[in-house]
Amino acid sequence: MHPPRLSERHVVILGSILIALGPISMSLYTPAMPAIATAFGASTSAVKATLTFYFAGFAFAQLVCGPLSDAFGRRPVAIGFLAIYVLGSLGAVLAPSVEILTLARLVQGIGAAAGTSISRAIVRDNFTGEASARVMNTVGIFLAIGPALSPTLGSLMMLVADWHAIFWLMVVYGVALVATVLVFFPETNANPDPARAKPLELARAYGQLITDRRFATPALAMGIGVGGLYALGTMLPFLVIELAHLTPQQFGFGMLAQSLSYIGGGIATKLMMRHMRAQKLVLPGLILCATGGLAMTASALWLTPSYLSVMGPVAIFAFALALFMPDLSTRALAAFPDKAGAAAALMGFIQMGSGFAGSGAAALIGTPLTAFAIVVPAMTIAALGIQLAGRPRD
Repeated sequence: MHPPRLSERHVVILGSILIALGPISMSLYTPAMPAIATAFGASTSAVKATLTFYFAGFAFAQLVCGPLSDAFGRRPVAIGFLAIYVLGSLGAVLAPSVEILTLARLVQGIGAAAGTSISRAIVRDNFTGEASARVMNTVGIFLAIGPALSPTLGSLMMLVADWHAIFWLMVVYGVALVATVLVFFPETNANPDPARAKPLELARAYGQLITDRRFATPALAMGIGVGGLYALGTMLPFLVIELAHLTPQQFGFGMLAQSLSYIGGGIATKLMMRHMRAQKLVLPGLILCATGGLAMTASALWLTPSYLSVMGPVAIFAFALALFMPDLSTRALAAFPDKAGAAAALMGFIQMGSGFAGSGAAALIGTPLTAFAIVVPAMTIAALGIQLAGRPRD
């Protein structure tokens, strides 16, 4: 029997709360990192490692989670991975040392991987074309809201409780998601096939995807562009706090400009999609994205670092991301209904991998202002070049 078709509103709500899990869990506890270092008598680098291990678990577990949902269904895999997330969150609450906390964060990241890969697969299970692009756009708007507010929420919690309360909040979020999936999420995978979970089948699926232009072009163009956003996260604290001389609290509120710009781009995209196809926004969006990247170069070369000189180009870049993500996400998944989970997982991994590569390049360059002038601009130009080289001919 074919699974029930869900409404756009149903998929938007479910997809939004699932896809936000990873970014929220990544940023909610960042205001507590100094307190965690003090509580465990740990170095700053040791506490930063808790973020790195979370990121690694989140990135690599997607490659397993997505194909498992193709093999056994979205619903049971979502429940299983969310249960892992809850266990990791409990482990973080009870951690007696920074080493155990780091392990718990790794487990959390593995569990949170379900949010990204399965939410996008659910969209593909129910929609294609413009309907899919509309849903992806709306989910993207909500995706930006969570990370935008999470550091502020974490800071407020630290005023009334200690760092354990933040991880207790993650436990509650995880349990609520499990309950939501159990009650409100019918199975949407029409053709689960356990054979897809075999290692050789999994490797074959990924090989077919990455060598298929229908997937590779949109996934790489979007992944490298979005990866620039992750790479920026390693540069902006040094630029805005050390060079522009903002306090950490001012930096936290100042980062809302990035998220609000993305949300503004999402709203603009939603309005424009009433009058044109989402595909028509891709090339203008990538050109604007590259313009924001080149503005970063110009700012670093010719302006004295200030909040506006840094965050002005970042705002252009973030706004542009929202213009091309809905169509490229839809295109990368459209031709692969039987591999939607694997395609969504690989797409997410490309984004994370690009972010890692960009962050690594910034670390090798060393000077944050020089990295700001080179890394993200190069990534935006590469994304535009991939799209121009591989875009379909209308």
